[in-house]
Amino acid sequence: MDVLRGHRVVPVVVLDDPARADDLGAALVAGGLPVAEATFRTPEAAAVLRRLAQRGDLVVGAGTVLTAAQVDLAHDAGARFVVSPGLSADVVRRCQALDLPVVPGVSTATEIMAALDLGLGTVKFFPAEASGGLPTVKALAAAFPQVRFVPTGGITAQSAPTYLAHPSVVAVGASWMVAPDLLAAGRWDEVAARCAATVAAAGPAAPEPDLQGATP
Repeated sequence: MDVLRGHRVVPVVVLDDPARADDLGAALVAGGLPVAEATFRTPEAAAVLRRLAQRGDLVVGAGTVLTAAQVDLAHDAGARFVVSPGLSADVVRRCQALDLPVVPGVSTATEIMAALDLGLGTVKFFPAEASGGLPTVKALAAAFPQVRFVPTGGITAQSAPTYLAHPSVVAVGASWMVAPDLLAAGRWDEVAARCAATVAAAGPAAPEPDLQGATP
């Protein structure tokens, strides 16, 4: 989770051509954002993840992981963390067995309580904008001050800094800097430029809030 807090924004990558992974990785590094969530939304997702992980200068996680079997695929491909759109106890427990950090998706207090029961303290708030955006994050954070959130879904370059200003938000997941049209066209200079602009806008990590006396 230190990686997420350090970089503040996690590019959410959907790439169906492993041959483009090296150029993508180079663009992320050049833009000062050497972290990525390679989503399992395409048949070549594991191969893309493996190519990115093999670079050695990126921290690469697997996204849209739905099953324990996909956890194994992600782990074998070199994933350093796993992200899911929802909360699956099977996925979480398999990640824990592999000592692989996992950030499951939640959008309700009930799901957060289930995540806490599984020993987790960081969750993906998803789909962020469709689930009420920052006001919902604030409401959930008030009830669960020990939880850290990674809002993802509908986050834009304009809205990201507002999310990141809240102390319970450790990072946001977003795709504007790795938009599918940029990847398809091989516009790597634009990817790097958007990453650099993202890093500048995100600013430093917010300090951890003082939880003394806080009640859930």
